[in-house]
Amino acid sequence: MSTIQKTTGGNNAYHNFHNDFVHVQDPNERRRLALAEVDKAPFGWYHIRAILVAGVGFFTDSYDIFAVSLLTLMLGIVYFNGNNGSMPTSSDNAIKLATSAGTVIGQLGFGALADIVGRKRMYGLELMVIIFATLAQALTSNSPSIDIIGIIIFWRVIMGIGIGGDYPLSSIITSEFATTKWRGAMMGAVFAMQGLGQLTAAFIMLFVTLGFKESLLTSSKPANCTGVCAIAVDKMWRTLIGFGAVPGCIALYYRLTIPETPRYTFDVARDVEKANEDVKAYISGRHEGNPDELARVAAQKAAAESLTVQKASWSDFVRHYGQLKNAKLLAGTALSWCFLDIAYYGLSLNTTIILQAIGWSTAGATSTYEYLYKTAVGNLIVVMAGAVPGYWFSVATIDTIGRKPIQLGGFIILTILFTAMGFAFHHISPNGLLALYVLAQFFFNFGPNTTTFIVPGEVFPTRYRSTSHGISAASGKIGSIIGQGAISTLRTIGGTPQDPNPWQDHVLEIYALFMLLGCFSTLLIPETARKTLEELSGEDDYAANVHVAPIPANGTYSGATGVLEKQPEESL
Repeated sequence: MSTIQKTTGGNNAYHNFHNDFVHVQDPNERRRLALAEVDKAPFGWYHIRAILVAGVGFFTDSYDIFAVSLLTLMLGIVYFNGNNGSMPTSSDNAIKLATSAGTVIGQLGFGALADIVGRKRMYGLELMVIIFATLAQALTSNSPSIDIIGIIIFWRVIMGIGIGGDYPLSSIITSEFATTKWRGAMMGAVFAMQGLGQLTAAFIMLFVTLGFKESLLTSSKPANCTGVCAIAVDKMWRTLIGFGAVPGCIALYYRLTIPETPRYTFDVARDVEKANEDVKAYISGRHEGNPDELARVAAQKAAAESLTVQKASWSDFVRHYGQLKNAKLLAGTALSWCFLDIAYYGLSLNTTIILQAIGWSTAGATSTYEYLYKTAVGNLIVVMAGAVPGYWFSVATIDTIGRKPIQLGGFIILTILFTAMGFAFHHISPNGLLALYVLAQFFFNFGPNTTTFIVPGEVFPTRYRSTSHGISAASGKIGSIIGQGAISTLRTIGGTPQDPNPWQDHVLEIYALFMLLGCFSTLLIPETARKTLEELSGEDDYAANVHVAPIPANGTYSGATGVLEKQPEESL
C-alpha cells in the first residue's frame, strides 16, 4: 500500500495532529488514533492559544456590531446638522440592519463552503473581508453624487458577510481541535470574547471623546456642532470604526497558517485533497517528498474503499436530514437561536430608562462633549451590567452543569423576567427596572446566548457540521432582524410627543412569549458535555474501538497522553 503524505500547515496555536500518525497505513486506524489524540490531550497553553486565535474574530465581530449605534449617533451630528444633529430613523435602521443582512449571507455561505472546500481554506478569508470592509468604512466620505449613508450601508453588508462567516468557522474549528473534557469551556471562551469586544468599543468611544474634549466644548448641543466640533466628531467615528481592524490584523497570520482539522481531513477530504488547495492530504508512493500522480490516484481509491465514514453529497444531505431525529436536532438548534435573538435585542428598548435611573441620561446635556461623554460612560455601564460576567459564568460551569440545563434554565428565567418587565412596566420603579435589566443581561449570557453557539458546533456530523451551524446561526440572525425591524417598532403604536412608546410594555410581553417558546425548542437538543463529537453524531465512534494504555517500559511513544491501542474485538 502507498504511504501517506504529510499535510502542510500548523503553528503554535494549532498543532497538525494529522502528521503524528502519518506512518499508520490503515485509514480507519489512523483516524481513530489521531482523533483520540486530539480528544484526550490534557488542557494546556496550546488550547489557550487556540482560544485566543479564534476568539479575536468574535472580539472583532462584537466590536463592529456594538459600535454601529455609536456610529449612527456621530454620523447624525456630522452629516445631519439640519435635522437637529440626528440621523433619520429610516437611515439609522438601514445601517443597523445592513450588518445583520450581510451576516445571514456569510453564515450560510461560509458555513457551506467550509464543508465543501475545507475549514483551513476559508478560515482567515472571512477575517480579511472584515478588515477590508472596516477600513473602507473608516475612509468613506460624502460626495455630490453618492450619499455617505448608502456607502456605509454597502460596506456594512460586506462586513456583515465576513462577520457571518466567523460564526460557523470559529465554532467548528475550536470544537474539532478541542479536548473532549473542556470543549464547552473552550468554545464558550471564544464566544465570551464578544463581551470584551463590546467593552473595548465603549472604552474607545470614551477615549476619543476625552481626546477631542476642547473641540467638542465649542458646541452647546449636537444640533449646532459645526466647524471644529464637526471635524472632531468626524475624526472620532472614523477612529472608532477603524480600530476594529487592528485585532483582526494581529490574528490573521495564525488563521491563514492553521492545519486542516483532522476530522475534516479524514471524514470529508478523505485524506486525498490537501496538497495545493488548502492543506490537501494526498497519498503518494513515498513517506517523504513530492508524491507522483499515479501513487496519489491509487491511494485515493484505497482510502475511498476502506474508510467507513459516510461520504458527503447532496443526496446524503437530504437523506440525513430526511430522518426525523436529525431534522428535530437541526430544528432545535435553529429555533432556539432564532427565539433567543428575537428577544435579545429587546433589552435595548430599556437602555434610555436604565441610564436615566443611574444618572447617565444624555437628556439635559449642556454641550456636545457632555452628550458624547455620557453616551460613552452609559454604554460602559450597560455592557458591564451583567453581560460580561454572564459570559464567563458560562465558561466556568458549562462542562460541569451541562449545556442543556444552562440553556433551559436561562430561557425559563428570561421568560419570568420579560413577563415581569412587560406586565409591571408602568408600576415598577426605575431602580426595580434596573435590577431586572441586569438580571436579564446576566441570564442571556449565562444561558442561551452562549449555548446556542456551542451546541450546533458539536451535535452534527463532520461532513455537515459547518453547514448546519451556519443554518442555525442564520436563523438566529433572522430572529434579530425580526426583533429589531418588526417587533420593536410596535412600541410606537399610538405614540404622542408626551408618550412616544405607549406599546413598549406589550412588546416586552411578546418577547416573553418567545422566551417561553425557547424552553420547548431546547427539549429537542441533547446534552453534549463530556462526549466525543463522533459519539454525538454517530460517526463511527472511535471511542468504542480504542483505549489509552500506559507507556511501555521498552516501547516507543508517539503521543502526548499514552499509547493508543485498538481493543480486541471480543472485548468490545
